[in-house]
Amino acid sequence: MKRFSHTAKLMFLCLLAVNSLSAQERSVTELSDNWKFYKGKNDQAYQVSFNDAGWQTVSVPHDWAIYGPFDKEIDKQNVAIVQNNERTTSEKTGRTGALPYIGEGWYRRAFSLPQYKAGQQVLLLFEGAMSEPTVYVNGQVAGHWNYGYNYFYFDITSLLQQGGSNQLAVHLQNEAESSRWYPGAGLYRKVSVIVKNKESIDQWGTYITTPIITKDFAKVNIKTKTSGKGLRLETVILDAAGNTVVSNSTTEAFGGEFDQNLQVPAPLLWSPETPVLYKAVSKLYAGDVLKDEVTTPFGIREIKYDPATGFSLNGKVRKFKGVCLHHDLGPLGAAINIAALRRQLQILKDLGCDAIRSSHNMPSLEQLQLADEMGFMFLAESFDEWAKPKVKNGYARFFEQDAEKDVVNLVHATRNHPCIVMWSAGNEVPDQWGAEGVKRAKWLQDIFHREDPTRPVTVGMDQVKATMQSGFGALLDIPGLNYRTHLYEEAYTAFPQGLLLGSETASTVSSRGVYKFPLVIAKDKQYDDHQSSSYDLEYCNWSNLPEEDFILQEDKPWVIGQFVWTGFDYLGEPTPYDDKWPSRSSYFGICDLAGIPKDRYYLYRSVWNQDKPTLHILPHWNFPGREGQVTPVFVYTSYDSAELFINGKSMGVQKKNNATHQSRYRLMWMDVKYEPGTVKVVAFGKDGKPAAEETIVTAGKPYKLLLEPDRNTLQADGRDISFVTVSVVDKDGNFCPTATAQLRFSVSGNGVFKAACNGDATSLEQFQLPTMKTFNGKLVVLVQSAEKAGSIQLNVTGEGLKAGKVDIVAK
Repeated sequence: MKRFSHTAKLMFLCLLAVNSLSAQERSVTELSDNWKFYKGKNDQAYQVSFNDAGWQTVSVPHDWAIYGPFDKEIDKQNVAIVQNNERTTSEKTGRTGALPYIGEGWYRRAFSLPQYKAGQQVLLLFEGAMSEPTVYVNGQVAGHWNYGYNYFYFDITSLLQQGGSNQLAVHLQNEAESSRWYPGAGLYRKVSVIVKNKESIDQWGTYITTPIITKDFAKVNIKTKTSGKGLRLETVILDAAGNTVVSNSTTEAFGGEFDQNLQVPAPLLWSPETPVLYKAVSKLYAGDVLKDEVTTPFGIREIKYDPATGFSLNGKVRKFKGVCLHHDLGPLGAAINIAALRRQLQILKDLGCDAIRSSHNMPSLEQLQLADEMGFMFLAESFDEWAKPKVKNGYARFFEQDAEKDVVNLVHATRNHPCIVMWSAGNEVPDQWGAEGVKRAKWLQDIFHREDPTRPVTVGMDQVKATMQSGFGALLDIPGLNYRTHLYEEAYTAFPQGLLLGSETASTVSSRGVYKFPLVIAKDKQYDDHQSSSYDLEYCNWSNLPEEDFILQEDKPWVIGQFVWTGFDYLGEPTPYDDKWPSRSSYFGICDLAGIPKDRYYLYRSVWNQDKPTLHILPHWNFPGREGQVTPVFVYTSYDSAELFINGKSMGVQKKNNATHQSRYRLMWMDVKYEPGTVKVVAFGKDGKPAAEETIVTAGKPYKLLLEPDRNTLQADGRDISFVTVSVVDKDGNFCPTATAQLRFSVSGNGVFKAACNGDATSLEQFQLPTMKTFNGKLVVLVQSAEKAGSIQLNVTGEGLKAGKVDIVAK
């Protein structure tokens, strides 16, 4: 056998080194830690030599405004909210959350790229920056982007220092009156650096569709845009277990785009019930040298919108049981956190919810990833304004110059997510009036169709009469109605599509654990304590109670579903107390700002969750001073009938009926007189026999604190969070539903106290301080892991109460 000489060996090793260099694949580095932040104006902060040693050190994602304090003077507006049918101006103090988001902010960070070699390309990717960011690299402008909710990237290759440290600086500014809700502030989503070869797959350059699906096979079409010539693309599809399903290799590219068709045998279909995901691994070669590799998760599913049958997924007709979600995460503000997003989706999953509308903005990539994995259909929205403004300094300033590129980025960044089943081009835009608005609607819809012809487009319309007359509603793929239930029939007749979507529904208002007497069905009802009743009979002059939407969904086959406003309370927009202080967050949520379900949660669950029974009693039974007074009892249940007992005495059997909208879905005992003791409800199955029962009691004096974490085990990554619900209970362990106790929190071990929230829209306590009052007996404490594995202990104390503690492990 011939042996290599020393010289030949050396040459061979050199060739290996050269091939290793040229074969280097892409690297993605998240820039999360060691940022320097300053709130305020500074004209020199972009310079490389600028001294930022005195600035605050933060981690990104970061929301500078969530730390407060709350202040009624922040973004105080004297306006009439047209969307709320207001005709005269009044002072609005909590419209954008009364948190300090307005003003300028700077972020700086040094970074090095040891993996970067001459001839490669470097991209700087922002997944969201609030707002109007200007990005500097080594003192030079890399680029500017206006829309705070969009994803964008810049090629910074020419600005880099070869082999040394580089300085990144980001300037942001938020104008007053630029939002209708709390927008957050800062680098609130991820920032990443991507290093790749010149011969590579373009950013967001992979586009996967499944045009043919049968029981035996699915045709998967993959279009891949690349840079470079004479390349070969090899694509492998893996199943959920990582097994190779099918592969394809091709050198045929037209205009830099490869077009591959692969056949997946016996495909497992994606749906909310079976969220099965595949992965496409795309490898780009120059000769035999691997130049780039990108992995794209996707799902195989078929969506269809048909006037004869409505909406179907994988051949099965269904209706959207959806909620609208704002982008803030309560006490975390706008800063993205996967643990918080996952908790929201788990709560919604138990509700029976199967769809989400990102309102009124482009969703985070993390939210879409979780929706794919956990099984939620998604209506991805783009804008709250077009060319005609709703607020003085909103997106209308940028619409004409930016709308197309913003839509393109939205579609390209997210189109491979199977969860997305529809695009929304806008929400309640004033452009619904007149011919110019019709042209804008068509222009936007055409852009969506050009970039993704596989999904329909809707707009959430509140000026339904105007859209009937102008043709605005008729041109949309799917007419979306925001409220206006009294116009559904007329709109169905007027619009040619043959179906309607409840793009935004209900807007019933309530405060967790608050009950007002006497019961009234009321619009825009206000009370001196700035709370709303949890009997779920109060709504807005432009909205309605849940039952109207339930009936439309059930009785009208051409109504394809609804998206309830909202799944969770959110910061800002405190209707019906927009003109009152203190009030700084919404009342619309099915769950409160802390993520604790309100009574209304169980009304929706009783209708939506077909897998698990629901049996829920309201109100609580602690009303000292109401003895002998009428205190109606409602039961939200998936059973059709039930018998109510007060201290063992039957109050009779109630059955769901069609006498009123409410009696079709609620069991209501309207004449019950309050007496302390025990309330029990026995529900009957379809055979008339007892099937389930539920009991609540009058609690005694507050005695101790009960701690219930949503998870006892966290990842030791410095980001994971356990949400610990703290409840005040009496000596027998009964929940004390009216308890107001000032609690204090301390965390020891390998974790930190992150925030707390009690769900009270009127509370001005700062989320990040380790003390807060319970609101109607409850609050939630957020415990965040450190980057080192180990045990964590949360201790909660309150005057006159037995302390509570819970152990959590970070691994």
